[in-house]
Amino acid sequence: MPNQRAVLVIDDDADFTEFVKIILESAGYDVLVAHDADAGLELARQAQPRLALVDVMMSYILDGLNLIQTMRMDPRCCQIPIILVSAIVSADQDGLLPPGEELGCAAFMSKPLEPRALLRTIAKVLEET
Repeated sequence: MPNQRAVLVIDDDADFTEFVKIILESAGYDVLVAHDADAGLELARQAQPRLALVDVMMSYILDGLNLIQTMRMDPRCCQIPIILVSAIVSADQDGLLPPGEELGCAAFMSKPLEPRALLRTIAKVLEET
């Protein structure tokens, strides 16, 4: 059964994960952190978070996209909504990434994240799922 307040943050940047953790914990979320795709997949399978925030580029280029594909094919975590984040690609650069629906993502956000925008996006995704 999914933890209704848990958000899994998967990013290899420890400063970014700490920043997001502070924001989300101050809003009442339980935050799980993984610093690579393998650890993130294992946490998603075990903890069943309500939502995952996944960086596009981690250990290697498009690591986050590969993780999302794997999660979508895994019955243990295929229903977890995902917000994709990137410092390289911005939301207004159409065509650089496939549309969110094709990727299996509920939303896309560009780094640096603005705290209020992050909380609004999470609330919207959770409301829709």
